[in-house]
Amino acid sequence: MSDAMRFETAAIHAGQDPDPATGAAVVPIYQTSTFVQDSVSRHKGFEYARTDNPTRRALETCLAELEGSSHAVAFGSGMAAITTLALTLSSGDRVLFSDDVYGGTYRLFAKVFADLGIAWASVDLTDLSEVREALAQGAGLVIAETPTNPLLKIVDIRALADACEEHGALLAVDNTFATPYLQRCLDFGAHVVIYSATKYLGGHSDLVMGSLATSDDALADRFRFLQNAVGAIPGPFDCWLLLRGLKTLAIRMRAHCSNAAALAEWLADHPRVQGVLYPGLESFPGHELAARQMSAQGPLFGGMISIELESEAEALKVCESTRLFFLGESLGGVESLIEHPGKMTHASLEGSGLEVSDALLRVSVGIEHVDDLRADLERALA
Repeated sequence: MSDAMRFETAAIHAGQDPDPATGAAVVPIYQTSTFVQDSVSRHKGFEYARTDNPTRRALETCLAELEGSSHAVAFGSGMAAITTLALTLSSGDRVLFSDDVYGGTYRLFAKVFADLGIAWASVDLTDLSEVREALAQGAGLVIAETPTNPLLKIVDIRALADACEEHGALLAVDNTFATPYLQRCLDFGAHVVIYSATKYLGGHSDLVMGSLATSDDALADRFRFLQNAVGAIPGPFDCWLLLRGLKTLAIRMRAHCSNAAALAEWLADHPRVQGVLYPGLESFPGHELAARQMSAQGPLFGGMISIELESEAEALKVCESTRLFFLGESLGGVESLIEHPGKMTHASLEGSGLEVSDALLRVSVGIEHVDDLRADLERALA
């Protein structure tokens, strides 16, 4: 991000100059599939909407500015972004990812790309000796989440980047939970940053989108080639919705973090709760590292909490008893959500050896009044 524009300002202005044709203050939705050309190969910068679209270009400009990267490329979903990243690999390559990776990422590599000759292995990315041992066996790509989903483990991005550099592997960090407002992964040596923009970046549970950000020009060129060749693009209306969501990202993230921190402290002392996973708790194993990494505006520790109850039956009862915490998949919206990872977002891990506890609940803390959220959880726990 340029020194002249701080995050909150860039979110509103980067790539979003007034429309030169009409003076519209908001980027228009260019809802068109094609663009009329003056003559063959002579046009106004746009030919066909799969290849490029002015609304999408404005969004990608804004995303790159917020990330502090040279490039950002938007896709139709977070999984489309990870798929595009995987398509930079070749048969015979190997991918490493976290041992509590998001279920969709596991499914993609274990049940799609494995059939195309790309091997994978799960590693505890918080254990650098285990990481180096796995890298020594060969890996073209490491995909890290930090905080991880759903155990919220904190990965040392700088140390992981150094290990990847030693072994010639590309490091991509899924920054969906933290967002660029809290954590700037490229600053710690990551090569690529991944987002499910469906979550906090959009923030209103009304779009599905993903993105890849990088400052590597050659890698960005490959992403753009694949974006066009594969066609997993977002539509202009979704791009417009995401631009709108980004405008309030900073103030939303402050509210998410404040509410989550208060609830985590309260839950940690609740007699019905066996354990609370939240990087903002001083007792959390990755707290000090999170305070250093998630410090772009803070430190702030995000809006996600995972809680361990006594049993699966107890967990299912609680997540079906809340009123303000809607039972549903996804996260990062202004409304609070609760879910059972083992049976919902991470169900695809069944039989993999990477399953999460059946007594675990994942909570996405929204921006409602914290007293109302606390009362809702108290009712459900009672």
